[in-house]
Amino acid sequence: MRECSREILQEYQIRKTRRQKDAFIDYLSQRVKELGFEMIVEEGGYFKSRNLVAGDVDKAKVILGAHYDTCAQLPFPNFLTPKNIPVYLLFNLILLAVIFLLEFVLSFILYSLTHDALIVSLGSLILCVALIYMMLAGKPNKHTVNDNTSGVITLLEIMGELDEKMREQVAFVFFDHEEIGLFGSMAFVKKHKKALEDKLLINFDCVSDGDHLMFILNKKAQAYASFFQEAFKCENKEIIVTKASNTLYPSDQLNFKCSAGVAAFHKNKYIGYYISRIHTPKDLVMDEKNIEILKNGTMKLMTKLSDMVQ
Repeated sequence: MRECSREILQEYQIRKTRRQKDAFIDYLSQRVKELGFEMIVEEGGYFKSRNLVAGDVDKAKVILGAHYDTCAQLPFPNFLTPKNIPVYLLFNLILLAVIFLLEFVLSFILYSLTHDALIVSLGSLILCVALIYMMLAGKPNKHTVNDNTSGVITLLEIMGELDEKMREQVAFVFFDHEEIGLFGSMAFVKKHKKALEDKLLINFDCVSDGDHLMFILNKKAQAYASFFQEAFKCENKEIIVTKASNTLYPSDQLNFKCSAGVAAFHKNKYIGYYISRIHTPKDLVMDEKNIEILKNGTMKLMTKLSDMVQ
């Protein structure tokens, strides 16, 4: 990997607060310039998201994206099983059950001590607010290798490989506020609605931990399915090109009309493909082979798309 990618791993994994993002934006602006691009900061949306854009969105044939914001540290992982919706729902139902149990225990203790319904209600409300705060605005997770330092690095690795001609055909966007509800990409789509139309967006999110690389194409992007299959073909990793209609992967590509979400998964014979460890201190795995495959495959894909347009 490039020196800038290693520096991000070492120095800029935490990008949650405004100050942390300021430091990262200043650093990234310099590195992007060294790679031949000018980066601009687009601010807008409900939470004044700051999306970082390199390249000309209007002229580009392909948009490559990854969110740069990072999450709060949680006591449990964000466990995703994109092809096994029942297991995904069960996991979230268990979390809800644990929260309800905590609410019940707290209410029981407060009522036993006070016999005051108002205090019980206030205690439950405070607990609920505290849990929401912990998930959205709590202590920043210090280890974000997979989610989504891996996506940021993938964009930089691709950026560094582009020749002068190819630079005119692609734009890069580092999305803000994915972790709290895809608000950065929502603002980006609103700002560039006319320019985007059916333009392909490829979104890299959690791509460094797992030997099964999945490309999740929505309905309009299905026209490029064979291109993805051919461009990312490799021997040591499983490449899965699949439909968004039967795959659940909540990330920024959901806001685009023509999009592909990219992620790396582990595989279990009972639950199928899954992501674990993210949103916890265990998010430490950087498989450089994955980044290399995605960089080389994206270059091949862009060449194919360019030939098709010509």
